[in-house]
Amino acid sequence: MYAFFRDLLFSLDAERSHDLSMGFLKHSQHTLFKGIYSQKLPPKPVQLLGMNFPNPVGLAAGLDKNGECIDAFAAMGFGFIEIGTVTPRPQPGNDKPRLFRLPQSQAIINRMGFNNKGVDYLVEQVKQAEYQGVLGINIGKNKTTPEENALDDYVACLHKVYAHASYITINISSPNTPGLRNLQYGEALDSLLRGLKLQQQQLAQRHGKYVPILVKIAPDLSDEELEDIARSLMQSGMDGVIATNTTLSREKVQGQEHAEESGGLSGEPLTDQSQAIVIKLKSALQGSMPIIGVGGIHSAETAKARLEAGSDLIQIYSSLIYQGPKLIAKILKGL
Repeated sequence: MYAFFRDLLFSLDAERSHDLSMGFLKHSQHTLFKGIYSQKLPPKPVQLLGMNFPNPVGLAAGLDKNGECIDAFAAMGFGFIEIGTVTPRPQPGNDKPRLFRLPQSQAIINRMGFNNKGVDYLVEQVKQAEYQGVLGINIGKNKTTPEENALDDYVACLHKVYAHASYITINISSPNTPGLRNLQYGEALDSLLRGLKLQQQQLAQRHGKYVPILVKIAPDLSDEELEDIARSLMQSGMDGVIATNTTLSREKVQGQEHAEESGGLSGEPLTDQSQAIVIKLKSALQGSMPIIGVGGIHSAETAKARLEAGSDLIQIYSSLIYQGPKLIAKILKGL
């Protein structure tokens, strides 16, 4: 059934079909129609970050940017859900078209640019959701905020989502906000993480609970850059890392329609690149913090390989678009 609906949606513009799909999930999640995508899956529990995950397969950030479909994704059987990226102020994102499918490689290129309705709207959606499981909230900076003031935006979001999140992800690796990836390096990274750690400590006292902070990194990193980032993560006392975001590389999709579009590439072509980052990151971190692996996971085999490489949990996004919710069941059955 999913293949039938997917083929219909794939006949439309990529962003139009995305909007229609999210609209259906939003309006069906509290009705009998959620039976179309609901599934009960056998538990494969994981304990991590002081939390109990019913299974290790999560939804990656970027699909439900505004937190409007939390209960729909919960019905699909995800072990945890990450929403966002959200920014302090609403913003429209980059000009359209900005989302492209590469079906030959089961891949997607996007240059959305953190289009979202703002952190206040997202928080209201979280309050209305019935979901009681592990919820990650991914935060970023507005496009118009200068790099030197980035901490202000992350702190603003951190304060607003802290009480409502199981964990919070700092997105400094999207390729679609000018200058954002510069925050991954050197003093810019150290300063950002120090500032966030201080705020986390203050918020933990204020709210009477400790909410872990994870940092999402890019796959387009040299070994030296990865070592430096790992050192910064450990020195600042971050709680975990998500590896990886989308890639700027087009090596695996050369010659395909839309391959030369600017933006971040996700899906199967990212499998080996993200796998390699996780292996190197595991070594660089010396077991000091957990890793959530994401990028090109599209089967039970690739999920198992990512866990064996050093990931404690995994996330999917593009493969869900191409294969549907049954992929979650296939992965869990194969683990």
